[in-house]
Amino acid sequence: MFWIPFEIFENAADTAFRVYYKKIFICLLTFLNAMIEEIFPNVFKVKGKLATKNLITDHPVYGERIVKLNGCEYRLWNPYRSKLAAAILSGLTHMVIEPGATVLYLGAATGTTCSHVSDIVGREGTVYCVEFSPESMQKLVEVCRWRDNMVPIFADARNPDEYFEYVDPEELVNVDVIYEDVAQPDQIDILVRNSERFLKRNGYVMLAVKSQSIDVSKPVKVVFEEVINEFSKNFQLIEQIDIHRFEKDHIFLVGQKL
Repeated sequence: MFWIPFEIFENAADTAFRVYYKKIFICLLTFLNAMIEEIFPNVFKVKGKLATKNLITDHPVYGERIVKLNGCEYRLWNPYRSKLAAAILSGLTHMVIEPGATVLYLGAATGTTCSHVSDIVGREGTVYCVEFSPESMQKLVEVCRWRDNMVPIFADARNPDEYFEYVDPEELVNVDVIYEDVAQPDQIDILVRNSERFLKRNGYVMLAVKSQSIDVSKPVKVVFEEVINEFSKNFQLIEQIDIHRFEKDHIFLVGQKL
């Protein structure tokens, strides 16, 4: 990640001098590399902060800080604005969104988390971004203009057949991952409907759950138990993460299509 031009020392007369300064450069290299830790493919800790490598150089999406190190550019990922970031920092171990993946993102909003998913899947991957709010869609389209691997879809996630008005059906079948952040009481039904239509065999789902969006009359723990039970009828539950440190009364689920 950091190239050292050792050739500049070849004409030095003093061998001890060359060895001494090579050691200095090696120490510098070690220090710089220690500032960057890849915790998942294309997901990093940069100076202790969560980040993704920026797909579009010098172009932030939502005012996030950009850090340049070793010739690379990283976008810091705010866990208070992204439930996926919150899940990662809360101990996520199964990061099923990988480079080259095709992701169907339900509830894309203005593209904050979508843009980091775009960084992760890279130019070989695709993120289909479904959003139903006209105001959010306007901002999302602007983000997608800069990112060729993001496809904006203005549609209701409850009606997945509508997506074919916007995208060639062949491009949406057999997606690798469905990510859902739709704060609705029927969010499990929405996830199931989309997985039946688009998710490949043994594909993965990631679901952000807000208890008060499900049922405000029940205790949070009861709501989560009911959601997990319903989720497990349709998917193999791989991981359950409490992200309350960043999002009050939220859990994050990772599953695999049965």
